[in-house]
Amino acid sequence: MGKSSLEMAKRRNLGDLHRRVQRITATLAELYPEARISLDFGDAWQCLVATVLSAQCTDERVNQVTPELFRRLPTPKAMDEAEAETVEKLIASTGFFRQKTKSLKGAAHAIVARFGGQVPDRMEDLVTLPGVGRKTANVILGHVFGKPGLVVDTHVRRVAYRLGLTAQTDPDLIESELQKLLPAEQWTSFSMRLILHGRRICVARRPRCESCRLLPDCPQVGVTQTAGAA
Repeated sequence: MGKSSLEMAKRRNLGDLHRRVQRITATLAELYPEARISLDFGDAWQCLVATVLSAQCTDERVNQVTPELFRRLPTPKAMDEAEAETVEKLIASTGFFRQKTKSLKGAAHAIVARFGGQVPDRMEDLVTLPGVGRKTANVILGHVFGKPGLVVDTHVRRVAYRLGLTAQTDPDLIESELQKLLPAEQWTSFSMRLILHGRRICVARRPRCESCRLLPDCPQVGVTQTAGAA
């Protein structure tokens, strides 16, 4: 096959992928019209805290812990000034509470010292905060500041891999590849819907393929696939 033929085949395959993504996006929008994380929060700081606490913990548990935490320590300044032992006791049931306390107090101190007590609204600033990676930053951007943010968590990694939208395993590379497939205004809603689909249907073990509306566009049809699951 000549160079021109290879280029044509590549463009055709890319066009097929984009059309498949459009169908997947439309189906997910029908299934999950409310594309939002399950965490409860009222502002950017609370969003940051809840997302940090959600690591290796269910959203349900985080939502049980945060009302009292936010009542006692409602601002970055309050968190910065709190004793570590106090924070640890308040968040103990979310697991890994010592590391999470270190992250929350570190982020709070940085926000107070460098950003005037306000959570920044730029990716390049957010990721400089202790405990805040691109996943948490994208949640904040998309859910608080209304900016495009494509969240890549374990569910997005697994479902995107199974749907053939990426062959990458690194979250940053997955984020970059998915961004190229969608307009920026769909990044937040698409990733949130993938998360919901991964929790309800395309679970890590024994995915419920018989109940999956995405089956016509899934290359894993008929395969019990656990590769790509975290």
